[in-house]
Amino acid sequence: MTAGPGGYAGYARRMRTNQGRQRFFAAGWGISAGVMIVASRLWLLHLREVEQRADEAERTRDEAAQRRAMEERLRIARELHDSLTHSISVICVQAGVAVHLARKRGEDVPPALLAIQEAGADAARELRTTLTVLRSDQDGDSSDLGQLDSLVARARAAGLPVTVTVTGTQRALPPEADQAAYRIVQEALTNVSRHAGRASARVHLHYSPDALSVQVDDDGSGTGTGTGPRSAGPGLGLIGMRERVTALGGRLQAGPRDGGGFQVYAELPVRTPS
Repeated sequence: MTAGPGGYAGYARRMRTNQGRQRFFAAGWGISAGVMIVASRLWLLHLREVEQRADEAERTRDEAAQRRAMEERLRIARELHDSLTHSISVICVQAGVAVHLARKRGEDVPPALLAIQEAGADAARELRTTLTVLRSDQDGDSSDLGQLDSLVARARAAGLPVTVTVTGTQRALPPEADQAAYRIVQEALTNVSRHAGRASARVHLHYSPDALSVQVDDDGSGTGTGTGPRSAGPGLGLIGMRERVTALGGRLQAGPRDGGGFQVYAELPVRTPS
């Protein structure tokens, strides 16, 4: 067979052309794959950079919010210090002087005066604790049911007969529930003293497996000499109670009792600390 246009020479040219095309396509695929790999890496780097910027922006916002919150806490602490510390100190000093003079003369110190002295000292202690908390970045409340006896003793010394009953299996409570229960009793007894006239109060704590119920009843007329008749309306004390109870997922009921008097009832869900 002789070489011709359609012979070995043409076949060789076609083979070289096909091989060139194959090498070109292979090189093209290789370059495309390389470009895709580089693009993918660049995209991943871009995503990481975007995520880092988002994290940094969120951290900056959080830090700014914390700074604003801290500035507000310091402002409140200054106002509390300026408006209350001096007044409470004067009350404590005057009550102390009156007690001292009465004892020096050999006179009986009126129980109400002793109650004022003790309440003033307690108020000063709680104010110092509150100011310390406000000036720090920690939240806390040192009052709990372990101080209930002292609270009841102060109420009795101020002339309010109080009885306390505890049912169920008494046990340690989570700090938030323990503090809320104490504050509810404290506010309820304060309201009785201010608004119930000549009254007595009953405090009932009931421990169940998954809840603590706090009930404070009084038999007063509700027409004390403080700020006038009580109602179930949202006074600041009741608002504070409700906020505490709601924050724990509990429920609060407050209002006049059948037959006279007033009742505060709170149910706080609790789980025993492990």
